[in-house]
This record gives sequence, structure tokens and C-alpha cells, in this order.
Amino acid sequence: MADTTVRIDGNTLRLPGGVAVRFIRTLRLPETGTHPLPPGLGEFPVRRIADYADRVPEEWRARGGVMLPVYLREAMWLSFAGTSEPAALQVGVGKVCAVSGRPWSDRPARGPQNYVVLPRQPWLDGINSGTGTVRQFVAVPLGLGATVEGQVTGEEVWGGVQLQSFALNDRELARWRAEERERAERTRSMPPPSGYGAAVPGGYGAASPGGYGAAVPGGLPAAASGGYGAAMPMAAPAPGAAPAPSAPGSAPAPAAAGAPASPPRAAAAMGLGVGGSMRQEVYQDDRPLSDWSEKPAGRVFVHLVTPPEWRRITGEAAPPSPVDRAAYTRAGLPWFDYFDQDAEDLAPTDTLQSVKPVGDWLGDDHAPWQPPAPGQTQQLKDAPGRPVADGDW
Repeated sequence: MADTTVRIDGNTLRLPGGVAVRFIRTLRLPETGTHPLPPGLGEFPVRRIADYADRVPEEWRARGGVMLPVYLREAMWLSFAGTSEPAALQVGVGKVCAVSGRPWSDRPARGPQNYVVLPRQPWLDGINSGTGTVRQFVAVPLGLGATVEGQVTGEEVWGGVQLQSFALNDRELARWRAEERERAERTRSMPPPSGYGAAVPGGYGAASPGGYGAAVPGGLPAAASGGYGAAMPMAAPAPGAAPAPSAPGSAPAPAAAGAPASPPRAAAAMGLGVGGSMRQEVYQDDRPLSDWSEKPAGRVFVHLVTPPEWRRITGEAAPPSPVDRAAYTRAGLPWFDYFDQDAEDLAPTDTLQSVKPVGDWLGDDHAPWQPPAPGQTQQLKDAPGRPVADGDW
């Protein structure tokens, strides 16, 4: 029987079939105009619900999965770097598909497509709401109607993020693996490349020197690479604030030393709305739908927690609030653009095109905005961990 266990490896969620997902902090875009891809500002810490079962709400325990801390109106994107085999990954925001705008489904579908194709889709920054563009994922509390879930369904019940992966069926997966072995054998039979910095042969997920997701120990993107997703300096904590965890991905004790366990209570639930528009394609699957398994390889519910609740539940300080975007741009740090000439963009659905930005509920964004200078936008491309318990959702 196939293993359907989802595991945490540092801050990476590893779904069966070689799917890797990380949640990346980023600059929030203005809600007007279309912008290049914002940078990665480090990973969100991810923790298992099961490790804090005595201090999370009952419905969280029932749904299982993991949690991460996020500030009001903080933006994020999902990185799929390190995915090792072909997969169809469904991404739900409050159990609304971020690709099709349709309700959550237990199987991949077309007309419209309700999944992203990995590893061709290197990341997803928001909902598929425009031709060649997406609208940025932005955290908002449930109850205002500002989430994608609230606007599409008229209710805000689930919140969070849902992930579900489908592997190729047995026949197609065997064929793909055989082709990969043949390709690797051909590569080994070729004369070794000469010169400093020659590329190392590799399959899906292999890093290009200096490019997106350049490999470093632990599978995290190298900050020095300058690629999209490379860690950038964070804003310093406010005076008197508790220090952040010592290292990304380090698993702390379930509670601060000597601190009594806080009893479970109704936590402030968070979901995802949308912010500004950016240039990013959601790629159309070029395989027949029949190539994919009809049963999911694995799934996980990702709960979004406010920083005060994160501190109460885990005993950890949440990461500092995001860096000011105007200061980032003034410092000359990079923005990004990505284009795959061999892939075709999915057309947006009417459902997601009509979703309104969070500013319509929370008011205008008065933070200063300074667009990237010419030449500041960079063009990109032409170990098992602990198991995560699933639940009822």
C-alpha cells in the first residue's frame, strides 16, 4: 500500500511522490498596477498541530496538519523547489481552488484545470485571476468577508491553505522513471564538462549555479545566489521584543521552559485574501488527465495563526514583521521576472477574476511605494522528516 504520509523536513512540507512545498515571506504589493515578482524574505516556520494538541482548538486537532504564523496583511508565496518527480498539486485557500476558483475536489480535473503541474510550476504567488498574472496571497482574519473563500462561497468556514498531491499513475510513472534512467546514463557516458563551475548532472530539482533555488546543505535556496526565493535581510525586532528562533527550521520544545501549558481556546482564525497583481503564469498541463492517479498521494491542512496566538501555543516568538517595501527598493535589492517559452498559460476563470483585494475591506494601504528602478528586475529562466497527521476536512 502506498505511503500517504506528509512529513516536515525543517520548514519544508514533503508530500508523497517527491512534492516539496515551502511558504515564503515576501513584500506586499500595491493593489493597483501590475508588478514584477517580489523577493523572498525567508521561510515561515512550520510546526505540527499534533505537537501542541493540548493548546489548539478542537477543530484544529480534528483537521490535523500544520500551522504557521502570519501577520495581518502579510503576503506569502509557495515555493515548489526540490520537487523530485512529476505531480499534480491542488492548492486550496479556504477550500477554494486557487487555480480554478471551484470548490475543493478529491481528484484532478480539467475544464477548468484545478491544479498546478510540478516541477514545471516553480512557485505560486497568488490566485490565477488574470491573463499571465496572479493576485498576491495576503493574510486576513475570517469574519470580514475579505478572504477568497468568503467572496467565492459567501461563507468563511475553513480558512488556511490546503494542499493535495497526485502522482502519475503506475504506468506513466514507470515510463517516466525509465526515461530518467536512460537520460542519466547518457549523461554519464558523455565526457565530463571542463572549466570552473561546470553544471552537475541532475534531474528535476537540480540547481543551476547562481539561479533560482541554488542548492545548499538542507535543500534551502542560497541567499548569495540572488535567485528568486533567496533569503533577504529582515526587519529588526522592536525594542524589547523576544528574540526570533535561532535558526530556520529548528524544532523548538513544544513550550517555553518552565511555562505552564495554556488551555485550548478559540484561536483567531486567518485565511487568504488577495492583494496586488504580478506577472506570473499558471501553466497548463500538457499531459492527458488520464496520466494522473485518481487518488491523492497525500494531503495536508495548513492553519494560519496570528503572531500572539503562535507565541501562546508554541512558546516561540513569531518572525519580525516584514521589511518596508520602499526601503527594500531604495536599497537596490532585486525583483524578478520569470518566463517559460515552452509552457502555455492557463486562462483565468470568471470566479477568481471577480475577487476583490483586501483593501476594499481593510481600507487603503498608506505604506509608501517606490517601484523598482530600471535594471533592478532580474529575468529568471527562459531526507525524511517527522510525519504530519491528517484529519477530517
